[in-house]
Amino acid sequence: MLSQHFQQAHAEIVTVGENLLQFLKEFRQQRLTEGDDTQSLENVESDIVKAIKALKAQKYEVAVVAPMKAGKSTFLNAIIGADVLASESAACTICRTDVQHISQGSTPSLLEYKQDRTHPSVVSEGNATEIQEKFLERTRQIRDRKRPDERIPERFKLKHPIEAIGDLPSLSGFTLIDTPGPNEWESASSEVSTLKQASLEALRTCKAVLFVLNYRSYKDNAVDELFASITKNRQELLQESKGRIYFILNQVDLKSEKDPEISETIRQLKQDLDRFGFPDPVVFPVSALQGLLAKLIQQDRATEKQVKDFKKFFSAQYSEENEDGDMIIPAPKKIASQAVRDSGILDVQEAVFQTIVQTAGWNLLSDVLSQLDRSAKSTETTLNVQIAGWQLKVDELREKVDEYKKRRASARDKIDVVRAAVSAQKDRLMEGFGAGVDTFAEAAKEKIQEQIDLIAETRSSGGAKQLPNSDTNLFGGDENFWGRLFREGVGIAGELLELIPQAGRQLSKAFRVSVSLFERMNGDGLIPGSPRENSDPYIIEYSNKADAQRIALTINDYCAPYIQSWWVDVQDRLIRQGEKTRENLVIKIQNDIQGISDELSEYLGESLQAKININPIQFPEFEFQGLDEMIFKQQEIIQKATKREKRTKCCSSNEVYYVDVPFEEKDTVFAVDLRETAEKIKVKINEQVERNKGLLARVVQKQVDADFANAEKQISEYMSKFQIELERILSERDKKQEEAPLMIELLKGYSQRLERHLQTLNQTRVTLDEWKPR
Repeated sequence: MLSQHFQQAHAEIVTVGENLLQFLKEFRQQRLTEGDDTQSLENVESDIVKAIKALKAQKYEVAVVAPMKAGKSTFLNAIIGADVLASESAACTICRTDVQHISQGSTPSLLEYKQDRTHPSVVSEGNATEIQEKFLERTRQIRDRKRPDERIPERFKLKHPIEAIGDLPSLSGFTLIDTPGPNEWESASSEVSTLKQASLEALRTCKAVLFVLNYRSYKDNAVDELFASITKNRQELLQESKGRIYFILNQVDLKSEKDPEISETIRQLKQDLDRFGFPDPVVFPVSALQGLLAKLIQQDRATEKQVKDFKKFFSAQYSEENEDGDMIIPAPKKIASQAVRDSGILDVQEAVFQTIVQTAGWNLLSDVLSQLDRSAKSTETTLNVQIAGWQLKVDELREKVDEYKKRRASARDKIDVVRAAVSAQKDRLMEGFGAGVDTFAEAAKEKIQEQIDLIAETRSSGGAKQLPNSDTNLFGGDENFWGRLFREGVGIAGELLELIPQAGRQLSKAFRVSVSLFERMNGDGLIPGSPRENSDPYIIEYSNKADAQRIALTINDYCAPYIQSWWVDVQDRLIRQGEKTRENLVIKIQNDIQGISDELSEYLGESLQAKININPIQFPEFEFQGLDEMIFKQQEIIQKATKREKRTKCCSSNEVYYVDVPFEEKDTVFAVDLRETAEKIKVKINEQVERNKGLLARVVQKQVDADFANAEKQISEYMSKFQIELERILSERDKKQEEAPLMIELLKGYSQRLERHLQTLNQTRVTLDEWKPR
C-alpha cells in the first residue's frame, strides 16, 4: 500500500513541479519583453529544475552482505530476475559491484572502474549469459593475476533491469550493492575484517542492509565474529538502524526431515541476533535458487538445465493427486508463479521497498515538495513587491529604496558575525579530529610495544612470568569494540589503512587482542627459550636463516590485521561523529541565517504593506552526498594528483603495515632485534598518520564551508532580489508613470494564476502528510 502511495505522490509532485516551472517560464518571458532583469526568476527556475531532477534520479542503495557460501549471488540474481552474477564458489565478489536498474528494453552492460581512471571500461554488453561469462572470466583474471602490484578494479557496475522494480518507476534509482566478500586466497580471519568493513560502510550509507546467512552454517564462528565485531559498542547505531536491517536465512530448501522446523530455526536465530544487540531482528526464510529458477521460467528465459534443476529440486512439492491416486506434477510453467511466492523472495522485496518508501523515499518527496513550495512563495513575494512598488507614490518608493539599502547592509554585517562564529566552532572541531588521530596512533604504538615487551619479559623470567589475559582491555573501563575478531592466520591490512585511517579519543581507549604475540610466536615454535646469561632478551637468536624469516612473517601476520581492524572501527566512529557535527553546525547556520532573513521579511512587509513570505533557509538531503562519498572523491583527487602506485590485493587488502623485520648474521647465528622491529612498525603507523591525518577533518571542514556558502547564497539572493526589484520599479515609475494601472492589473493576473499553483502545493502536502511514516 505504501508503495502505491509513494508512486502516486511521486508522479503528482513531478507534475506539480513541471507545471510551476512552465508558469515561471511564461512569467519570466513576459518580464524579458519589457527589458527587465530576470536573474532572480532564473534562480528560482534553477532550484525547481534541480529538485525535479533529484526526484527522478535519486539513488536508493541496498547493500547485501554475506559470509562465504551463503548463496549471496543466487539471492541477488533472484531479486534481479536474471542469472547474471556468477555464483561458483571459487569466484566470490572480489570488488564492490553496483547493480543499477535500467528500463526493460535497454541494453545490459558490465562496466569496470579502475583507480586513477576517469571513465570506466566496458567488460561486456548484451544478454545475461554473455555478461556472466565475461564477468566470471574477468574475476578469474584478477584472482590469478601474476604480479602482486598489478592494478585491480575499484568496483564494477552492472546495468541491468531489476525485475522487482519493473512496476515501480518511482524507484528507478534502485541499486543493489553486492559487497566484497572473503577471498579464497586470504585467510579465514581476513574474512571477518572484510565483511566488517563492508557492513559498517553499508550501515552508514545504504537505505537498507541485507545480511544473507546460510541455513546450514548460520552458527559458524565467522558469522558470530562478524556480528560481534559490528555490534559491540554500537547499540545507539543499531537502534537508529532498526527497521532497515534484514536477515535472510537462505537455502531453507536444504532442510531435511531430521532438522527442526524452519520456524524453530528462525526463533533460535532471532535469539542469537538479539544477544548480539540487534533490536527486534527481522528474519526472512528464503530459497533463492527456487525464486530465481521460478522467475526465469515465468519469463520464458530458463535454460534447459535450469528447467531440469527446477523439476529436480522443487517441482515435487507441488504434486497433486488425481482421481486414480496417482501423484501428478504440474508443468514448471504452471507452478512458477506459486513457486516464486513460496521462495520468500517477494516478501523480502516488499519489505525492502516499504523500508525505502518509509524512510528515504518519503523524506525525498517532502524535501522536493518543500523546495517547490519555497520557489512558489518566493515568486509570490516577488509579485507582491512589484504590485506594492507600482502602488506607492514615487517619492515614498524612493525613500523605501534608500532605507532598504541600509537594512541590507546591516544584514550583511550580521551574516559576517555568523560566519565568524561558525568558523571558530569549525576550527575547534578540526583540532579535535587531529588530536583524535594522534591519540589513536599513540595508543596503537603503545599496544604494539606492549606485545614486544611481553616477549622480552617472559624470556627474562625463564618462561615463568604469568601471562596477562590477552582478552582484557588495555586501558580499562570501556567495553571491547571488537570482540573476537581475529584468530591465528590473520590476513593483511586492507586498503582502508592506506586511504582513510582516522582515529578518535574514545576508540583509543579500547584496544584488545585475542591472542598475544608471544602466544602466537611460541605456538609457532619461534621462542627458543631463555636468553643466555646477561644477554639482551630483546635479541632472539636462531641457528638458521629460515627461522629468522619465519618470525618476520609471524610478526607481520599478527600486527597488520589488528591495526587494520582498529582503523576500521575508528573510521566508522569518526565518520558518524563528523556527520553529527556537520548536522549540528548546519542547524546553527540555518537558525542564525534564518533569523536574519526573517527580520528582513518582517521589515519589508511592514514597509510596503504587502504580504512578504519568509524565505526558508533549506538544506535538503538530496543535496548532501554524505561524508563517505566525499572522502572517496577526495582520495581520487589525491591519487590523480600524486599518480601514486599502490600495492593492492583483491580490492580491499594492502600490505601497508608490513615491515622488514631486521635480523643480523653473527658467527652462524641469526639474531632478530625486537626493539628495532617495534620501531619499524611504529614508523609505519606514523607514516600512515602523516599521510592521512586530518583527511576526514578536511572533508567535514569543506562540507561546513559549503553549507555556510549555501545559506549565504540563499539569503544573498533574497536580499538582492528586493533591491533590484525596487530600484527597477523606481526607474520605470520615472518613465512610465501612466502605465501603473496597467502594470498592476497585469501583475495581479499572474498573482491569481500563481495562487492556483500554491493551492495545489498545499493540497499535495496534506496528502503526503496523511501517510507520513511514524
